[in-house]
Amino acid sequence: MEMKNEGIAMGKTNGFWSRRPRSNHRKGERLAHQEENRQLDTALSANLAENVKALQRLYIRCSDVIFHEFCIGNRMEAVLVYIDGLAHIEEVDQHVLAPLQQDFPMDYTLADIRGKIAVSSIKLVDTIAKVLEEISGGNPVLLMEREHQGLAIGLPKWEKRAIDEPSAETVLRGPREGFIESLRTNTALLRRKIRTPYLKIVTMSMGTYTSTKIALAYLEGVAAPALVEEITSRLQRIEIDGILESVYIEELIEDNPFSPFPQLLSTERPDVASAYLLEGHVVVLIDGTPSVLIAPITFYSLLQSPEDYYERYVVGTAIRWLRYLFFLISLLGPSFYVAVITYHQEMIPHSLLITMARSREQIPFPAIIEALLMESMFEALREAGARLPKQIGTAVSIVGALVIGQAAIAAGIVSAPMVMVVAITGVASFMAPRFTVGIAIRLLRFPMMVLAGFLGLLGLIMGGILILNHLFKLRSFGAPYMAPLAPMQWRSLNDVLWRAPRWLMTKRPHMTGAWNPRRQPHGQRPGPHKGETGD
Repeated sequence: MEMKNEGIAMGKTNGFWSRRPRSNHRKGERLAHQEENRQLDTALSANLAENVKALQRLYIRCSDVIFHEFCIGNRMEAVLVYIDGLAHIEEVDQHVLAPLQQDFPMDYTLADIRGKIAVSSIKLVDTIAKVLEEISGGNPVLLMEREHQGLAIGLPKWEKRAIDEPSAETVLRGPREGFIESLRTNTALLRRKIRTPYLKIVTMSMGTYTSTKIALAYLEGVAAPALVEEITSRLQRIEIDGILESVYIEELIEDNPFSPFPQLLSTERPDVASAYLLEGHVVVLIDGTPSVLIAPITFYSLLQSPEDYYERYVVGTAIRWLRYLFFLISLLGPSFYVAVITYHQEMIPHSLLITMARSREQIPFPAIIEALLMESMFEALREAGARLPKQIGTAVSIVGALVIGQAAIAAGIVSAPMVMVVAITGVASFMAPRFTVGIAIRLLRFPMMVLAGFLGLLGLIMGGILILNHLFKLRSFGAPYMAPLAPMQWRSLNDVLWRAPRWLMTKRPHMTGAWNPRRQPHGQRPGPHKGETGD
């Protein structure tokens, strides 16, 4: 049998794939999409049967969509449309169906029907698109004969988990509540922290098929209007079929999508989001995920923990310096060891050099191969422990590391100092308070080891310069990523190099708080010298 293949995409003729014209396929899809949009924008008809038929055509083969037919006042035909599982059926029966099926006066109007429904949240809908939006949101829609409008009744019922502490951001002292997957619950948690009408929350929908609710929260009078406008414009230009998690938004609005460093901060803690709102940042909340996005951010905000502010400032400063030190170790530890043991043995004390040489005399591989092998194995064990059930994941990762490390030393594959360096580096990487910056450093560790293995300390310096050059050029919604050190802003350093006492933090950070810099008045230093404070 002859098969014509001009302008035909070949495939299975009776299966999933079918033959279709290549040149007209996209055009046909575009025309079909435009026709579908025109149908959705169609106004509701006064004929109830036409409205129901249009909705049933859209919800064909949707067994969970219920069309409940009844009569209002035993005379007027009506249909209540809702999705089983999203609408509160008990409340619908009690506050909607029961009152409407009672006797009505002869000349009742739409306002009379609305007044009979004992529900506070009721919207008028006049197009098919608005009806679909309300039904998908869990709100039953009441359609009536001889009415060009329907009533969307706010009775959604979403299953949601309880509010508890985020497992990835635990603290010893501080609030124990975290965001959940419900957008309105998350906005309410912010309202509990910041009880002012100046906290503005703007809602929009994204996703052709998911219609995910996105909320933009900012503090009016504190956040710069230009920042709010920029973030809003970036969100509004997103065109995507669905939004399922905050990373969908993050990858579509960040300044440099090719950078390994995050340009938005992700958190599940309402207290962290509220603290950034008070500094002039903007928070993006996404329905269906507990992670919210904060913009703009700096590199140093990724290395700060909520506990820095819940402990005394001396303790917070000491822990922050320790965190900075181990952050450098997690990036440069194996690379520095490889460079020194390969090219710069004169830097090692003589007695230590003899011990290290004795431990390496039976090792068949150079130091760079040792480091890459052990780092790869350590990352594999960490990922395996994270994917296993919690009851055995930690035990498997710890025991696996001990057993493999000891066995590798006994077999003469790696040396004991290399195992110790990799273990210290692994512990240092766990000190990063944000997983996003921690995984970026884990990725950069490998090219740094390669540079150190081929060029020694010169390669290490070259890699550090490249990373710093990238960080200095990076922007987060126009704000310099390395601020307040580059460019230098002296008054903002009291929350970067150290955690200043609360009574000294009188001004907001310059990059986000310049619109309203004053946080609190001077003269609040406690003790006998009260009132003698610096700026």
